[in-house]
Amino acid sequence: MAKKALSMLSKSQEAAATCVCFNLRKASRAVTQLYDGILQETGVRATQTPILIASYLAGEVTVSHLADTLVMDRTTLTRNLKPLEDQGLITVKTGNDRRTKAIALTSQGKAVLTRVLPLWEKAQKQIVGGLGNDRFKSLLAELSAAVSVARS
Repeated sequence: MAKKALSMLSKSQEAAATCVCFNLRKASRAVTQLYDGILQETGVRATQTPILIASYLAGEVTVSHLADTLVMDRTTLTRNLKPLEDQGLITVKTGNDRRTKAIALTSQGKAVLTRVLPLWEKAQKQIVGGLGNDRFKSLLAELSAAVSVARS
């Protein structure tokens, strides 16, 4: 039994040190906390910012298309849209096909995004400054590769 416990301990230590998912989520939580702290005055969270940006860039967009763009499950995205809709930052309406929902940024959403972007830049500069430009560019390339591998 002691041998089994030692094996489980060893494998758990290895998983904690090398698991891609664990380490990406850990880094994601730390970065999210930094962005959330900087964005706090806007009432928008770091996890909501990409939704606002993607909605602005796409104009009116379906939930499915936005979920694909953000690499999110539709159910998770729908749950994340509700607070934005409640705050009046986006509208969610029936799309061209009654089975689809269309999302659009409201004028209030655009005004909030105008306040969010300079603070986002501040958080971004802190991360890029800490990593350095070369490591930052390498990180983006590696993260993009990880998405491609995971989606194939």
